[in-house]
Amino acid sequence: MRFCSACGQTVEQSVPPGDNRPRYCCAGCGTIHYQNPKMVLGTVPVWGDQILLCRRAIEPRYGYWTLPAGFMENGESTSEGALRETIEEAGAQIEMGDLFSIIDVPQIEQVHLFFMARVLDSRFDPGPESLEARLFTEAEIPWDQLAFRTVTQTLRWYFEDIKAGGCRLHHSIVRYEPKPRP
Repeated sequence: MRFCSACGQTVEQSVPPGDNRPRYCCAGCGTIHYQNPKMVLGTVPVWGDQILLCRRAIEPRYGYWTLPAGFMENGESTSEGALRETIEEAGAQIEMGDLFSIIDVPQIEQVHLFFMARVLDSRFDPGPESLEARLFTEAEIPWDQLAFRTVTQTLRWYFEDIKAGGCRLHHSIVRYEPKPRP
C-alpha cells in the first residue's frame, strides 16, 4: 500500500500506539489501514455417494478440479457466501448444511471455510469461472488434479468421516515451505 484510501496522502508502515505490529498509517489524516485475512467460502456438495466438483476456468490452477468456493463478499454471512459461490461456479441447486472445515492459510492471508451441502438436482449450469461441473465417487476423484491443498484435505476428512459413521467439524493450518532460492 502506498497511498491512504481516505485522503490520498502517502502512507508509511509503523506500529500505532497501543498496537503490536506494523500497519500502514497515514500521517496526514491519522487513518490506520488494517489488512486482515480474506475468507474463502465453499461447500462440500453431496449427491448420494458422490461429490460435486468444478473444473476451474480461471487462474490460479486453470483446468484443475475444486470444490465450489470463492471469496466472501461484504454484506453476506459465511453460509450465504458459500451458497452463492456454489450457484455461481456450478449452477447447482443445494440445501446448505453445517460448517464442516476451517483451514487457516496464513502465508497467503486466507481462511477457508467449507459447509456441507445436499445437492437437490443433478443438473448443473456452470458459470464463467468453471469449465465444467461433475459428480464424482471417492474412487473417481482426480486426486492428483485437485487445485488446492485445502480442497484435498476437506475431501479426505469428508470420506474419513463417512466411513466412521458421521461428519464432524475439522480445523487445521496449511503451512507452505518456502521455496529455496537459486
